[in-house]
Amino acid sequence: MRIVVDLNRCQGYAQCAFLAPEIFFLRGDEALGYRPWVPDDQRERVGRAVAACPVQAIAAGPAAGADVD
Repeated sequence: MRIVVDLNRCQGYAQCAFLAPEIFFLRGDEALGYRPWVPDDQRERVGRAVAACPVQAIAAGPAAGADVD
């Protein structure tokens, strides 16, 4: 599964980093970094992170423009 984070929309709440720390991480105080390809064992955690984002800045799967889920 592929993910994309709209870093212009992201406000640095870091809910994603708490829910899926192997995929999302903070650089400095508020800059978000992420791994765009999600391994199968992290899909559930990333799904929770997508749902928890208060500004809906994370797109996953087909919504992220991936041609493979």
